[in-house]
Amino acid sequence: MKKNMGKGAAMQSLFRRLKEGAADIIVTLDADGQHDPDEIPVLVNTMIETGADVVIGSRFLSKETMNKVPTSRRIGNRILNMVTSVKDVMDTQSGFRAYSRRAIESIQPTEMGFAVDSEILYKASELGLRIVEVPVGVEYMVPRPSKRGPVFHALDVLLGMVKHLSMRHPLIFYGLPGVISFLIALISGLMLIHLFNLTRYFSLPLAIITLGCGVLGAILCSTALILWILVSLIKEVK
Repeated sequence: MKKNMGKGAAMQSLFRRLKEGAADIIVTLDADGQHDPDEIPVLVNTMIETGADVVIGSRFLSKETMNKVPTSRRIGNRILNMVTSVKDVMDTQSGFRAYSRRAIESIQPTEMGFAVDSEILYKASELGLRIVEVPVGVEYMVPRPSKRGPVFHALDVLLGMVKHLSMRHPLIFYGLPGVISFLIALISGLMLIHLFNLTRYFSLPLAIITLGCGVLGAILCSTALILWILVSLIKEVK
């Protein structure tokens, strides 16, 4: 019996297989029925006309279509857009997309869950691939086969992007909090020494803060340094 490994695993298999094929353009859409397959030519024609590498069928370029999207989804999408950090893209979570041969050959997804859509856009943006959005229709009145709701979707995307960003920018993600922890440890340590010199009173709370922040800072900074070295080595190999 074959096991469903999730959307991310399916996209990984798709991109791997297509690297061996001859397709110049591929189109993907989610299985929940919200998008109309008859609009596939809209994405394909837009890619041909603009020379884009990724064309997104956006739910938020048309006011009429946007009003059909539940409020919770609109709010969640805005938050996830900020996390994904892809400039000028209104609908980073749309699974209705067209990919060019260049995008297929340049990108290999690694996320297993819903965060794969954000990961692909993030990598496409980093590689300088051209991303274009085109308005499409949407329908939420059809039955949805997915057993996992929008909250799980949002958490999956957020955790996936946090992991991805932490690996891409370890010095900022881990190093900056580590330095801040060290500064807090230094300040509380100086206060502890000063207080002891004046009153001969050893403050246990200040000692705990000093020790805790010092250990945390050491862990975060060493993690940042190790990940930065690993990422640098991987980039050199590539």
